[in-house]
Amino acid sequence: MTTLVSTMDTVTRDALAVLQPGFTGTTAPDWLLRRVGEGLSSVGLFGRNIETPGQLAALTAQLRAERDDVLVAIDEEGGDVTRLEVRHGSSFPGNLALGSVDDVALTRAVARELGRRLADCGVNLNWAPSADVNSNPGNPVIGVRSFGADPHLVARHTAAYVEGLQAAGVAACTKHFPGHGDTAVDSHHALPRIDVDLETLHARELVPFRAAIAAGSKSVMSAHILLPALDPHRPATLSPQILTGLLREELGYEGLIVTDAVEMQAIASTYGIERGSVLAIAAGADALCVGGGLDDDSTVLRLRDALVAAVRAGELPEERLADAAARVRALASWTRRAGGTVQEPGAAAQEGTAPGTGDSAGISSDIGLVAARRAVVVTGTAEPLTGPAYVAALTPVANIAVGAETPWGVAAELARLVPGTGTDTYGSGNDALAADVLRAAGERRIVAVVRDAHRHAWMTEALDALLAARADTIVVEMGVPQAEPRGAFHIATHGAARVCGLAAAETITAT
Repeated sequence: MTTLVSTMDTVTRDALAVLQPGFTGTTAPDWLLRRVGEGLSSVGLFGRNIETPGQLAALTAQLRAERDDVLVAIDEEGGDVTRLEVRHGSSFPGNLALGSVDDVALTRAVARELGRRLADCGVNLNWAPSADVNSNPGNPVIGVRSFGADPHLVARHTAAYVEGLQAAGVAACTKHFPGHGDTAVDSHHALPRIDVDLETLHARELVPFRAAIAAGSKSVMSAHILLPALDPHRPATLSPQILTGLLREELGYEGLIVTDAVEMQAIASTYGIERGSVLAIAAGADALCVGGGLDDDSTVLRLRDALVAAVRAGELPEERLADAAARVRALASWTRRAGGTVQEPGAAAQEGTAPGTGDSAGISSDIGLVAARRAVVVTGTAEPLTGPAYVAALTPVANIAVGAETPWGVAAELARLVPGTGTDTYGSGNDALAADVLRAAGERRIVAVVRDAHRHAWMTEALDALLAARADTIVVEMGVPQAEPRGAFHIATHGAARVCGLAAAETITAT
């Protein structure tokens, strides 16, 4: 009996070790601290948990007072997807902006500075970068989160990002394996199906992941996508053929495999989070991300108990769970060692100089703005902006990964540079959109800001009407610039981060 209790205690601790749960609040709740003391090895942070760098540092210190090797993870891609600066917008442009510049030294420097800021706050695992090749221009969930549509460009920037982030002592988590770029469905809402053959998969989707593995990415995140060429029955997160056969055995990856959030509908509505979690660990995953939506103690207990019950029933080999937990603890050990050997920020500041500029591509506090400025592409010419403008933000529904709470656009920065500038937000379903904008603008010059205009017919129609009425309208595309540039003066920022908005506003006022 004693042996059985001891064994099950170990299984219970291992079940807790493989969870990466979220929580509500800006301090750690008692239930979370209790689970950390019982064996929980990771905690995930979201925008709701963060107010200031000082508050975040106090939160992570609170967690480490309970367990000094806890992994503190965050979804901080920079660009459109930011948790660190969720209330103001990111100080770093996202992947598409970096890919459009195509300077790997710059990408490495941006990632290192972002990593340094995370490390200063006690965060040691970043669920980034996205290594997806955005081969489908209509992709509703990746888009500017990808470095681009060329697999080799994506590969070299993925590797540089991994190197930069991990040089700061923060473990990278390359995602979304085996590639979420060729989808027209958001896996937050449903299960996407990717009908590519194996030749295409290896020549396109897998190229960046091979580069990430070669660069030493400490973790890889699985995608909730169905890939019939490899497994016609189960999504990648739950597929032994994909996680063990392809990632572990064929690609030779030895690091931590993390699932995308198990409460996403691609898993939850098909398998349920308990069954999905058991299948994921059995398939080869080592850690289960949960907590973007389900963020309480009962969720942790449900998943813990489901894993323990699966071991008892012989559905999940105890050795597989133990191996997964060991990989989590091994990554925690790496972050402790790496955190103690990171160079001072200035030590790496001379990694290189960005070609064509006088700005250092090494570590500097404004490296994000440097990158955002370089990513701006202008088509056409226009008369200088001589007075206050009117910014019409044509705003699509935000995808869940980005979140609706993060501000975007150029209005705030342009109003700071040109006092008297006004703004309003416009969405689909407004048949009088252009007329409303023209009436609100009055005599002021119009700046029409769009995001992925190629995916939204209503944006195109509104731009047509605005340009027909006001030929001097400035168009700013802050998504994927897939559509042909519109109007006499068109600015593509390749992302909607705060610094991208500032770079666009500087461009408008400098014309």
